[in-house]
Amino acid sequence: MNDYDMTEAESKIKSLRVELEQHNYNYYVLSSPTISDVLFDEKMKELEALEAQYPEYADLCSPTQRVGSDLSKEFEQVSHRYPMLSLSNTYSEGEVTDFYERMARALNEPFELVAELKYDGTSISLIYEKGRLKQAVTRGDGTRGDDVTANVKTIRSIPLRLLGEGYPEWFEIRGEIVLPWPEFERLNREREQQEESLFANPRNAASGTLKQLNPAVAAARRLDACLYYMAGESLPADTHYDNLQAARSWGLKVSDAMRKCATLQEVFDYIAYWDRERRNLPVATDGIVLKVNSLRQQRYLGATAKSPRWAIAYKFQAEQAATRLNTVSYQVGRTGVVTPVANLEPVQLAGTTVKRASLHNADIIAALDLYLGDRVFVEKGGEIIPKITGVDTDARSILMGEKVFFIHRCPECGTRLIRPEGEAAYYCPNEWDCPPQVKGKIEHFVTRKAMNINMGPETVEDLYNAGYARNVADLYTLKTENLLSLERWAEKSVQNLQESLEASRQVPFERVLYGLGIRYVGETVAKRLAYAWTSMERLMQAGFESLTQTDEIGERIAQSVIAYFADERNCELVGRLRAYGLQMTLHGEALATRSNRLEGLTFVISGTFTHHSRDEYKSMIERCGGKNAGSVSGNTNYLLAGKNMGPAKQARAAKLGVKIIHEEEFLKLIE
Repeated sequence: MNDYDMTEAESKIKSLRVELEQHNYNYYVLSSPTISDVLFDEKMKELEALEAQYPEYADLCSPTQRVGSDLSKEFEQVSHRYPMLSLSNTYSEGEVTDFYERMARALNEPFELVAELKYDGTSISLIYEKGRLKQAVTRGDGTRGDDVTANVKTIRSIPLRLLGEGYPEWFEIRGEIVLPWPEFERLNREREQQEESLFANPRNAASGTLKQLNPAVAAARRLDACLYYMAGESLPADTHYDNLQAARSWGLKVSDAMRKCATLQEVFDYIAYWDRERRNLPVATDGIVLKVNSLRQQRYLGATAKSPRWAIAYKFQAEQAATRLNTVSYQVGRTGVVTPVANLEPVQLAGTTVKRASLHNADIIAALDLYLGDRVFVEKGGEIIPKITGVDTDARSILMGEKVFFIHRCPECGTRLIRPEGEAAYYCPNEWDCPPQVKGKIEHFVTRKAMNINMGPETVEDLYNAGYARNVADLYTLKTENLLSLERWAEKSVQNLQESLEASRQVPFERVLYGLGIRYVGETVAKRLAYAWTSMERLMQAGFESLTQTDEIGERIAQSVIAYFADERNCELVGRLRAYGLQMTLHGEALATRSNRLEGLTFVISGTFTHHSRDEYKSMIERCGGKNAGSVSGNTNYLLAGKNMGPAKQARAAKLGVKIIHEEEFLKLIE
């Protein structure tokens, strides 16, 4: 350990605390970690050692005194009956041996370990009462978590009612919510097509899905669950292994890879086997968990403030390969974002041949200090997305190629790139004449979630190259003879396209708005804007302040919408689409249910309801001109309270004098 003077020690401790809190926030709240688990653990251990050496700088709010949080203001928060502690991590067989010998010394009697796969997902606590799923709660800060029951109920592998008999009146079972590899890949393909940021790994995707406010989104993503720990007062057995076997008989999904190990060698054999075979599993794993089997022995061993003494996690090393950087190319997306791509000497990695890896942006390139011909280290983020993690600078020679700098002009049209303040990406501003942007906008417009026009990327390419479609409005001027002049086109395919173009004239306004491809206006944002402003004409005239007052519309989105309609060419495009019969106002049924009864009023919704779901009540509030908020403040007019309302919101409302109403009162208010 470094020897610091008092001033240096205090400064180092404070800087580590700030850094680790930021990484905790990135990981648990944003679901977007920026450093590896290994590096995080190293920094945490360094801080723990410094705090032990310099106790005068102790702080109850230090990252060493807490478990990272994933609490979200949008969900009701629930206290855990039993704290959800984290596990201590190990990365070598030597540390596993230390753990085994520590258990032997502490127990001084025979013991078994249970070895399990460590699934790489997001932690969940499931509460079963009288055989029915009562509640699902995230790990949160270990003491309290978010109630995500509505989303968890969409997961088919989690039973809503247990099978058989013999289960306790009340018990808790914990596990991981995971996203299987095929679903992860499908989800990222969809996001790539929409030019949304890709999930780095299935864990981030699962975490983000579980925090969706709309359970329909969670249902569409087909999450799975792996359960691994039971807690309660009346468990069926006195061993961890037998309790999970009982849980399996009740219909709960417990891994069949669990093994009892009587010796240290059996533990190492298990680790070696799964270090190879995990690549064949349908879900992501990142290690092995070892637990003392006897519950009596677990109680004797106890826990620290952060982790149980009777369990430990062994983390697999990320598979890495070294290869040569041949060239760097640049891709331009439909919104003009320019993404650098490393073209590599082909190398085998995690069962696949890797030829390309994303370099993300100019800052990453600068940080890596790359030269063409460099020997680079490649890993798969979440074992699926290749990324360059470092450079073997010792392998450089005088024969190295030129240094890699981010380009200044668009590789497609030559326009000088721009980088908006506060953003990492460079953009090509030539959105009307840059070929990949023009084709990308058309491809986006015809997708199923937008206009649902029977046309793929190859057709868009053909139409663009032939000069028949240079923007989305041109699609409605296509002539039969133009289409028949293209290769692979026959009368039947022309008829199918014309029919889908005709049907697209009835697509609702919110999907037309989404189809325009305004930067930052995704499917959900388009719905928010459509329901708030009801017509394209009103939206085009909206000012910055009024836009930012729209629920969930921040400054960045507002600026983007205003900039889009400030361009006369976009206004002309919208005018053409209107002339061709596309829907430019909210459909009649939605308009019929709108009113201004709640105009100027802000609501916070808390609890569960009988007549409608929380999302339905939020929609009603918006349709009646009201505004939804996630937390109670001085600007809140009503707290719409259901069963199991959060006590913190209730107390806050009472303190601020916010009126609390129940659903019958609310429905009468808007009848």
